[in-house]
Amino acid sequence: MASVKQRPDGTWRARYRGPDGREYAKHAKLKRDAQAWLDDATAAMRAGTWVDPSTSKITMGEWLDRWLAGYAGKKPRTVAQARVHGAIIREEFGSRQVRTIRPSDVKSWTARLQGKYSTSYVYALHSRLSQVLADAVHDGILTRNPCSRRTSPPAAPQRPYVATTAQVWALHDALPPGYKNLLLLGAFAGLRIGEIAALEVDDVDWDKGIITPEHQHDEEALKSEESGKPIPIPLELAQMLREDAGEQMVVPGVFGRGVSAYQLNRVWIEARGKVPELPEGFRTHDLRHYFASMLIAAGLDVKVVQARMRHASATVTLNTYGHLWPDTDDSSRAAVAAVLRSR
Repeated sequence: MASVKQRPDGTWRARYRGPDGREYAKHAKLKRDAQAWLDDATAAMRAGTWVDPSTSKITMGEWLDRWLAGYAGKKPRTVAQARVHGAIIREEFGSRQVRTIRPSDVKSWTARLQGKYSTSYVYALHSRLSQVLADAVHDGILTRNPCSRRTSPPAAPQRPYVATTAQVWALHDALPPGYKNLLLLGAFAGLRIGEIAALEVDDVDWDKGIITPEHQHDEEALKSEESGKPIPIPLELAQMLREDAGEQMVVPGVFGRGVSAYQLNRVWIEARGKVPELPEGFRTHDLRHYFASMLIAAGLDVKVVQARMRHASATVTLNTYGHLWPDTDDSSRAAVAAVLRSR
């Protein structure tokens, strides 16, 4: 239903029913202006580029407020990170109407950010902007997301530092009693810092050698469904963990009541300073890299490593640790040579 009719006062009223089923109207002094508005709306509906006129003028600041309100159900740390990203996006685009943001604007913005933030952080900010604008498309505010691979800055290469076995044991020895399991759980079971801080004695089957993380510190949910899968450990490791565990927590801390991830990091930084040749900023999370490298060196295939690292997919495992698998040049030569020799 679309029409242009003259009103008793001499003005012209154009109206149509949008894809959402609602009726939209516009008044104009001249018939040609009313008809032009109606023609534009009709063409947009046919082309699939129509947006609700009532939301087409929303600013990025207004949309961010609405978007963050809907994002509040996520994990607290996830929401906090989104708010930080949102504040940086708001500085650049807050007063702009969402529909006016062009791919060239996004590229100029990320180019300026690269002089202020690390490569990985600029990449994360672009990803966040893309996420926010993709939801604007889904909400009918935009017809197309201006963010794409063409506007994306380069991702920082993931080549984690892998500590030597000597450095790992040096870190173990540098940690005080009550904290040594931090090293054992990270380097030989691949647990994350939040999981380590929350791991209870009841989460470990000491006789069978199985760790089953239940949650992270502050009662936060695990990172993903994969994170809660059982982790097999040798009984030798179970015995070592038992020796330094408390009555309730596997990492009891000095007073035996367990500690937060923040406190674990404080103790970690102090111990790290006692180990020579470790790179500046070596994190507890880097113990997972040692764990992965140990599994790869032992000849385990990518699916097994994925399962032990509790990654969501083998792609994540390969993107992070693919360079650690043995060089395949000689093995591929041997495969071809075997066929040639058989002839």
